[in-house]
Amino acid sequence: MVMNGENPGNGDRSDSAAGDGSPPVGLRERKKRLTYQAVSDAAITMFLERGFDKVSVAEVAAAADISKPTLFRYFPAKEDLVLHRFADHEDEAARVVTDRAPDETPLDALRRHFLDGLDRRDPVTGLCDAPHVLAFLRLLYGTPSLVARLHAYQGRSEAALARALGGRVPDRLAAGQIIAVQRILALENWRRIDAGESADRVYEGAVQAAEEAFVQLRTGLEPPSQPRA
Repeated sequence: MVMNGENPGNGDRSDSAAGDGSPPVGLRERKKRLTYQAVSDAAITMFLERGFDKVSVAEVAAAADISKPTLFRYFPAKEDLVLHRFADHEDEAARVVTDRAPDETPLDALRRHFLDGLDRRDPVTGLCDAPHVLAFLRLLYGTPSLVARLHAYQGRSEAALARALGGRVPDRLAAGQIIAVQRILALENWRRIDAGESADRVYEGAVQAAEEAFVQLRTGLEPPSQPRA
């Protein structure tokens, strides 16, 4: 999760001199992205202060100095005001697979990326105890409608990863399992930190759980066969 709206590892892509081969972003698109961020920031500030269900969309629009219809052109649902923070991560797993080294398998690349995220205390891994991240995650996981909306974002992550893997039925099955594993690992890390443990204390167990999870992805659900007596 990116708390400031920037794309991890890529910097602010609104820069027309990105240097990554992508086409320059025009002024209109930059202004649109800034509006997205400003409205989302205003909304989250209000939600954290008063609670998601106690703040109306009209109040958010007024705080952002835009009309309610304009707000809905940017954010189709109230929940998207919060989950905009996840937008940069929808295709993250797919990008990891697409950008991996030629001698690296997709699963190895995803494992490496997740472990790197734990090491960086990336909020998307659940292993982050920064106060503003904790507040955001408590808002997210404590609001049923936000949790439900989050599943739609994760569904799009799964679809993007499946396409990166090849788009066949086995690829879709693999993508579903991988995204589920990452979600469960992150949620378990978050639960431990929300219960009062520090990220540093949780780190070793989080790495072990991730390693075991990726072994299970690689080997399948069946336990190793045991010789018969």
